[in-house]
Amino acid sequence: MSLVLDNVSKVVGGETHIAPMDLELESGSLSLLLGLTLSGKTSLMRLMAGLDKPSSGRILVDGRDVTGLSVRKRNVAMVYQQFINYPSLTVYENIASPLRIAGVSSSEIDRRVRAEAERLHIDAMLDRLPAELSGGQQQRTAMARALVRDAELVLLDEPLVNLDYKLRETLREELPKALEGRRSIVVYATTDPWEALAFGGRTAVLEEGNLLQYDYAANVYSAPATTHVASVFSDPPMNIIDGEIRGDELRVGDSLRTARPAALSSLSDGSYLFGVRPPHLTVNSDADKGGQRIDTAVDVTEISGSDTYVHCQVEGRPWVAVQPGVHQHDLGARLSLGFHPDKLFVFDRNEQLVHSPEAGADRQDEGA
Repeated sequence: MSLVLDNVSKVVGGETHIAPMDLELESGSLSLLLGLTLSGKTSLMRLMAGLDKPSSGRILVDGRDVTGLSVRKRNVAMVYQQFINYPSLTVYENIASPLRIAGVSSSEIDRRVRAEAERLHIDAMLDRLPAELSGGQQQRTAMARALVRDAELVLLDEPLVNLDYKLRETLREELPKALEGRRSIVVYATTDPWEALAFGGRTAVLEEGNLLQYDYAANVYSAPATTHVASVFSDPPMNIIDGEIRGDELRVGDSLRTARPAALSSLSDGSYLFGVRPPHLTVNSDADKGGQRIDTAVDVTEISGSDTYVHCQVEGRPWVAVQPGVHQHDLGARLSLGFHPDKLFVFDRNEQLVHSPEAGADRQDEGA
């Protein structure tokens, strides 16, 4: 099966939910929709499923135009953020319900239900009611009910977002295994770039209904096409600052001057935007030989697990440094951020990528 979105758009009440876009998905593929809240992920999924009709363009399945075809006439399964199960049915019957509606034989239902339940580690709970399950077990049940149909198109709309951290991490590891070997087109929506990297597959980066980039997740991460992609595909967002290249000199911001790195030798003189990842910044450290420093002050300190996020302002732009370990910095305290020029991403004044220090590393080819 192939699913093609041909110049598809969606406008509601004069407001553009999906800007005209082209997208092609193939049988057996896993694609991620990555974007912040209101970026258009759910709107795009509803168009794919046939729940909504596009304002323009066509949706093709195996070359057949299904643009106006109801979701009831399509072989689609969908899982939402909120796990939805039939409260009066056991886990077994919840998973079996779409197969019973489809008239599948009892023996085949039993085989498929038990196989799906085992794959999602709820095979010991088949006789329980949803109210007797944890949130994670209920979401596994909802996913098993969607996957057991072996639908041509499986849409997973942020299915892990309402689970606690440990359950989310566990299912993030298990779900790709549960999806292996399927003929379905699987589309998974998330706001989390690390989830996109963990799942692999192709990632469509969305912002305000626009498709910014579509490529394998590792490729998007290592070579974000624009500053907007770099911001979305990074948590915390990539730090951006104005700068220039003049002859042998690299100017970062208003005050920092250093030698142009050899990696940037092919770039023409001119004004650029430079990007540096938050983990590539050091805080008040003299250990980095050849590094450069920018002085600033602490806006807020955020402890996140075993890391500390140090928020500050650099020449009017918000910056974040990720400092390993747990640290406390007083509000307004002066500090210096260190970085290596050879770690800089470079974007032109139209915010398009012209140099990535990571391009080529861990990239996935079209034929991979």
